[in-house]
Amino acid sequence: MPATRTRYTGTAVALHWLTACLIVFGFAVGLWMTDLAFGPLKLKWYAYHKWIGITVFLLVALRLAWRWRHPPPPAAPMPDWQRRAAAATHILLYALMFLIPLSGWTYSSATGVSVVYLGLFPLPDLVPKDKILAAVLKALHGTLNYTLLALVIVHAGAALWHHLVERDGVLARMLPFSPRA
Repeated sequence: MPATRTRYTGTAVALHWLTACLIVFGFAVGLWMTDLAFGPLKLKWYAYHKWIGITVFLLVALRLAWRWRHPPPPAAPMPDWQRRAAAATHILLYALMFLIPLSGWTYSSATGVSVVYLGLFPLPDLVPKDKILAAVLKALHGTLNYTLLALVIVHAGAALWHHLVERDGVLARMLPFSPRA
């Protein structure tokens, strides 16, 4: 009888942590760049911010494709309310990791500034230039980002709770160098 896998695959772990690092860096850049004076430095950091967002979008698509072909390990034993809360949080995290880059891309389109991924690949404008729509999309992009921040805090807090209080191996399943779950 084959042993039940208790850890996520190495690819799933790598995609998780790479995406997490890019989200943290992209959020920090987004906060920092808005206060810069208009000029070449600000435009450069806006481009980097957009590249990070599109990269997150692509990595999340890859991660979902990987997960479809490589299901996660069986859930750790926990109360039903925790399992449902974890499932809902994960669904919202994935939705936001798609919606935030799309809202930023659409916002850029509405301002009349095209997105050129990595300075090499021009992406199509999703909407025509529209000042009022741009203001709405800017607010939406910010709101979605702060919602993601709150969910990331909940997600990390739950992982730490499982690790430090429950000691049930939930966090170890996703740590890059953890030999056991």
